[in-house]
Amino acid sequence: MAYIFRTPTILEEMDGEYHPLFSRIKIEKGITVLKNGNVYTEIRYPSSEEWVAADIAYLGGIDYEVNAAEKADLESAGYTVETV
Repeated sequence: MAYIFRTPTILEEMDGEYHPLFSRIKIEKGITVLKNGNVYTEIRYPSSEEWVAADIAYLGGIDYEVNAAEKADLESAGYTVETV
């Protein structure tokens, strides 16, 4: 049995600098989830130092296969993990 963790996302407006209509377009952006010890932290734009220092780094916008123990930890922290 496999478990898939999808990082959270946010709808972000495009910059209307080039044309005002661009500000009406929303793009789904992934949010990075870092695990340090038993604490999960969501960061929109992590520095390379932050994700390298983390015990586990789930970079935003990517699906990750996790084991049963990590699935339980993620779910207890309030995240959704799919069984495939």
